[in-house]
Amino acid sequence: MQTATINKELTYLLELLKIEKEEDFERYRQLVIQLSIKEKREKGLTWHPLQIIKEGFTFGERAFVVVERTNQINEPHRFKSGTPVELYSTSEDKFGTDEKKEKKVSGVIQFMKRNQMKIVLNAKDIPPWLHYGHVGVDLLFDERTYVEMEKAVKNVIKASGDRLAELKGLFHGQHAPQFNELPTVHHDYLNDAQKAAIQHILAARDIAIVHGPPGTGKTTTIVHAIKLLCESEKNVLVTAPSNAAVDLLAERLSNKGLRVVRIGNISRVDESLLNLTLDHQLAAHPDSKHIKKVKIQAAEARKKARKYKRNFKGQQREERRDNYRESRELQEWAKQLEDKLLTEILHGAQVIACTLVNTVHPVLKEMKFRTVVIDEAAQALQPATWIPISRASKVVLAGDPFQLPPTVKSREAKQKGLAITLLEKCVEQFSEVSFLNVQYRMNDKIMSFSNAQFYGDQLVAADEVANWVLPKGDVQPVIFIDTAGAGFEEEVNEETLSKFNSGEYFILREHFLNFVNTLAENDLEIPSIGVITPYRAQIDHIKDELLTDEKIEAYQEFITINTIDGFQGQERDVIYISLVRSNGNNEIGFLSDYRRMNVAMTRARKQLVIIGDSATVGNDEFYGEFIKYVEDLGGYRSAWEFLS
Repeated sequence: MQTATINKELTYLLELLKIEKEEDFERYRQLVIQLSIKEKREKGLTWHPLQIIKEGFTFGERAFVVVERTNQINEPHRFKSGTPVELYSTSEDKFGTDEKKEKKVSGVIQFMKRNQMKIVLNAKDIPPWLHYGHVGVDLLFDERTYVEMEKAVKNVIKASGDRLAELKGLFHGQHAPQFNELPTVHHDYLNDAQKAAIQHILAARDIAIVHGPPGTGKTTTIVHAIKLLCESEKNVLVTAPSNAAVDLLAERLSNKGLRVVRIGNISRVDESLLNLTLDHQLAAHPDSKHIKKVKIQAAEARKKARKYKRNFKGQQREERRDNYRESRELQEWAKQLEDKLLTEILHGAQVIACTLVNTVHPVLKEMKFRTVVIDEAAQALQPATWIPISRASKVVLAGDPFQLPPTVKSREAKQKGLAITLLEKCVEQFSEVSFLNVQYRMNDKIMSFSNAQFYGDQLVAADEVANWVLPKGDVQPVIFIDTAGAGFEEEVNEETLSKFNSGEYFILREHFLNFVNTLAENDLEIPSIGVITPYRAQIDHIKDELLTDEKIEAYQEFITINTIDGFQGQERDVIYISLVRSNGNNEIGFLSDYRRMNVAMTRARKQLVIIGDSATVGNDEFYGEFIKYVEDLGGYRSAWEFLS
C-alpha cells in the first residue's frame, strides 16, 4: 500500500471519529444537560449534596479534594475512575470577592471508593466556595480522549522519514514485521505456545502480535515477556484501554519484583495498588513534605493577594503585588523541587503503566521508550491505539479480536469501520501471529462451541480442567433451558427502555435452588456462581428479586451478577446467562454481537447454564447451532421441568 493511500485511509478514520464524537456528545446532552439536580441524582449522574473530607495538592500545579456523598448511600451511579467531572455549589451565600464568580470547577476522578471519590482539580487552589456547603459533583462530557485521538492520527498522517512513518507502513502492510534470532525461553510453568509468544516478543524488531483466547494465560505470557524485556531495556511502557486492565498488569508486574510506576487513575483502591501510583511514591519520598509545605505557602500568598477589594490604596496595592510575587516564586521553587523528584522516580522505574490516553501525560513528556506493550488491544479504537505507538519504536499488541470489541456509539461510524481495531487488522494480515492454544479455565465441553465458532478448533483444554465437572446433581457441563411456549415474553423498563424477562429469572432461581439443595444434602460446599445478562434492566430486576427472596438470601455471598462487559477477565465455577429476548418478531438485539456472547460463554469453569427462548433466538444461525450443540451433548432442558 502506498503512503498516499495509507494517509487517505487514516484521514477517513478521522472522519469516522468526528461522527462518533458528535453522536457521543448528543447522547450526553440528552442525558445530562436538560435534567434537574433531582433527576440527575436519580439517574446516578450527580452526587448532591456532598461533603469535602480531605484536600491538598498533587504533582504539577493541581489541587485535589476527596468528597463523600451524604445521601443515596451505596446507590448505583455512572461515575468511574478517569471520568471528567465538575464540582459546583448551589449555595446563595456571598463570599466576598467571589460572589459574582461562577461557582464551578472541573477535574478528573482519580479513584473511587464506595461513596467517596478523589478529584484532581483543573486549578492551582481549592475554591473557597467549596467550604460553604450545598456542593455537588456532575458528570462531564469526556472531550479530552477525542482530542488526543485526533491529535495522534494527525501525527501519524504527517509522519515521514522517521520511526513513526515506518510503523505506519508496517501496520498497513507495506512491509512484514522483522524478527531477530529467536532467544531460548526456559520456564516450567509456561507451555510451548506461551514460550513461542515470548520468544517473538523478545526477537521482534518492530511489531509482535499475541492472540490470546479466553483462559489461555495471555496476561501470564505478557507479564513474563515484560520482565525479560526489562533485563535489556531501561524501561517499558505498559498500557491498555481501561484502568482495570492497567491495574491488573501493574499489580502482576510488581508481584514479579519489578519497579512499577502507575500513572493516572486507578479502578480500585487497595494498598497494593496505591503503593504503585506516582502520587503515593512522591508522597512517600522524604523530600515531599518540604515540597508540600512550599505549595501551601504559595497558596496562602495567593489567597492574601486576592482578599483586597477593587478599590484599594497604594500600600495595599504594594502588598498585593508582593504577595503575588511571593506566590510565583514559591510555586516555581516547588515546581523545580518536584520536577527533580519526578525525574528520579520515573527514571528509576522499570515499568511505566497507564491507559492509552495517559501515555501523553505531561510527566512522561521527556521520556523515550524502546517498547510499548498494549494489552486488551482488541478493545481499543484504532485512533486510541496510535496514541502510545508514537511513544516507542517497537510495539507489542496483545488481545483477542473475538472477545469484547471497542465501544462505538454511532451506528454509522460502526458500519463504516470505526470498530475495526489495529489488532484485528494485524491478525488478518500478518503471518507471524503468536496464538496461545492451551486454555486452563474450563471444561472441554464448555470450550468446544466457542472453539469451533471463533478459533478454528485450534484450542485444547489443559488436562487438569478438560473433565472438570460439578460434584453432584445435574453435572452436564453445558445446559440450555428452553422457555419456548412458556409465555415468558420480554418486558421493557419504561424509564431506561432496557429489556428484562421476569420468567427467565424464575427459571434461573428454580434451577439454582435445585442445585444448592443437592449440594446441601450431600454436605458439599457452594461453588462460585456468576449471573450474566446483556441487559441492564435484567440485572436490576434480578438484584431486586434477590433482595427479597428468603430462600436465596443465604447464598448471596456466592453470587456475582453483572453485564457481559462487567465479567470481562473474570471466571466462576458456574455461570448462568439470561438471554432475555422473547418476542413474536424473532428480534434478538444485543444478542447479535456474537463476540460479546463468546465472552459470556467462556466465563464458566465447570458448568454453563443458558436460559432463553428457542423460538426467538433459534432462528439466528449462531444460536441455532448452539442449541443443536447442546442437544447433541444431552444438555437440553425445557422450562416446563422447573414449573411443576
